[in-house]
Amino acid sequence: MPGCAIARPQWLEMAWSLVQTGQRANRWRCESRSWATRMRSRRARRGILIVVAGMVAVLVVLAALPYVASTQLVRNRIAQEIGNWTGYRVVLRGTPRIDVWPVLRADLADVAFLEWGEPNAPPVLQAERVELDLSAIAALGGEVSFSKMVLVRPRLRLKQTPGPLPLPAGTRGGRITRAINATRALVEANPAAPDTSLMPKETLGTVEFVDGQIVLANSDGTEETLVSDMSGRAGWPSLDRALTVATKAVWRGENVAVKFTVNQPLALFAGGNASLDFSLASAPLTLDYDGLVTFSNSGFIDGTTTLSSPSLRRVLEWSQTEISPGSAVGAASISGRVIGDMTRLKVEDAKIVFGGNPGMGAIDLSFAGPVPAITGTLAFQTLDIYTFLSAFSPSPDGVIVWDGQIDTSFAHELGLDLRLSADKATAGALSMSQVAATVQVKDGLAAFDISDATAFGGTVQAGLRIEPHEGDKTAQLRILATDIDTAQLETAMQLTPPVPRARGTVSVILDSTVSVWKDFLSKASGSVAVKLGSGTIAGLDLPGFLARARQGGFFPLSEVSNGNLPIESAELKATVANGVARLDIARAISGDQAISLTGIVPYVGRGLALSGMVAPRQLAGDTEPPGEMSAFFVGGSWSAPFVSPMLAPVEPTE
Repeated sequence: MPGCAIARPQWLEMAWSLVQTGQRANRWRCESRSWATRMRSRRARRGILIVVAGMVAVLVVLAALPYVASTQLVRNRIAQEIGNWTGYRVVLRGTPRIDVWPVLRADLADVAFLEWGEPNAPPVLQAERVELDLSAIAALGGEVSFSKMVLVRPRLRLKQTPGPLPLPAGTRGGRITRAINATRALVEANPAAPDTSLMPKETLGTVEFVDGQIVLANSDGTEETLVSDMSGRAGWPSLDRALTVATKAVWRGENVAVKFTVNQPLALFAGGNASLDFSLASAPLTLDYDGLVTFSNSGFIDGTTTLSSPSLRRVLEWSQTEISPGSAVGAASISGRVIGDMTRLKVEDAKIVFGGNPGMGAIDLSFAGPVPAITGTLAFQTLDIYTFLSAFSPSPDGVIVWDGQIDTSFAHELGLDLRLSADKATAGALSMSQVAATVQVKDGLAAFDISDATAFGGTVQAGLRIEPHEGDKTAQLRILATDIDTAQLETAMQLTPPVPRARGTVSVILDSTVSVWKDFLSKASGSVAVKLGSGTIAGLDLPGFLARARQGGFFPLSEVSNGNLPIESAELKATVANGVARLDIARAISGDQAISLTGIVPYVGRGLALSGMVAPRQLAGDTEPPGEMSAFFVGGSWSAPFVSPMLAPVEPTE
């Protein structure tokens, strides 16, 4: 109706109310989001300001560290911390210099490690400079903690001790000492396998050393340099972890490189077992060891080792032992399993190369007696006997010098008892097989004996003994050859005809007092015996010899050398005195004839002075040998003998 207000339906009112409510809600949400954004922005700015402020504070602190650390307080804290680890009294005579970039580092000058209670004693260790990598976090907290120490030109002073190695005196008790003592209880509870989880786990880090020295302080106040030019690194990240050391130095004039790793150093220092991987490299000697090691009591090792040297003599001289063989003996090496302690070592399954002779076996070394003693059994494929004999000769090349002095000084410094075997063996031009021999050195006596060998188609036994005698050497040579073929001996010895070629026995026993090898035969005394069966005398035409003798006059034996005289037997016995062989018996049987010789054969000058006779063979039942006899004289030299007929004496006439 006109003029009348029209009422809106109720649903429309409700819809409009919802629209208004939604608009208010949107405005509230927008206002809420704007406030949250503003709040987050404010917090971010505040966080950035805090970080920047922190960095500035750190930089300020780091910038101030050099000035703070230069104070007496901080210097003492550094000395105290080093002393806490080592157990020594540490004296810093210079003012520390602090570097903050690229790492926080302290540079200390003139540092000394002293024994507590000995203010006047020289330092155990001193260094021109010590560099420390410090922990910045610990420094901010007012603490001193380092992860790396560099010792520049350190000088370690050792003292003479009863043990095998000189060592510094015991420390008062630093962290390392306390850790060792704590580990000792674990080792005593279970020596074979101490509980490593209970070992101290303090962090140590690394120690480097540059151009260092190790000296030995003698009782008279003097010092002896043991090691020089020593540089290297020792890494020990944590006390319960492995210790690794690598260093290069000069020891007794030789450059030496040493590397080793100990898996459980605390257990080792506490008297327990540890695994050791050790290597040493130098010109005289190369050594590798990998196995178990113990320092307690007399020590103990059980592992594999390889040792090699180009000159055994050089090694002994370098190590300054009292053992001094006369020659280098060539190159030597040994490898195998080594077991033992400071009094005795045994090498099992040993592979040995001695003077170019490879072999295998077992060796036992004893240090319990007045001199070191070596025993063993070795089997060689090939063996040069002169290699062993060269030990008596002062040759740098490992060969026998025949005009050199015989040196047996090492026979007073070493005990040696070796059992040797060889498939093949040589002694100069002589060759043998299936050899069984012994080498013995004791109380000045040196002996080499071949108890059995196959040579020249038979068996051979031989021996050489040398011992000192009134400034010279008494040497004895023994040879017994049984059922040998002298034709093979002729070839090996390069003998010149006439030479008997037959099977038989040869015996030689000679004694001589000499100082050089070449004088042995010229001064020898003894005996020679030869007994042969059927064969020939090569280089002798007996009919031609007799025919030429009937003509008279001198003639060279070479004129009648085109022939081989068959023989049934031959025998020789000679007495040797002062290098001169006197023929007691020299007789050969050929058919119905007998050839005999008497006289002397001097070694010096190699001359001949023999009277000979060719006579009918005297058979059983004969009162006198039938037939004509021919006497002759043989003179000249071994290489060019001559013959002169001898006339029968003329009966005087009345």
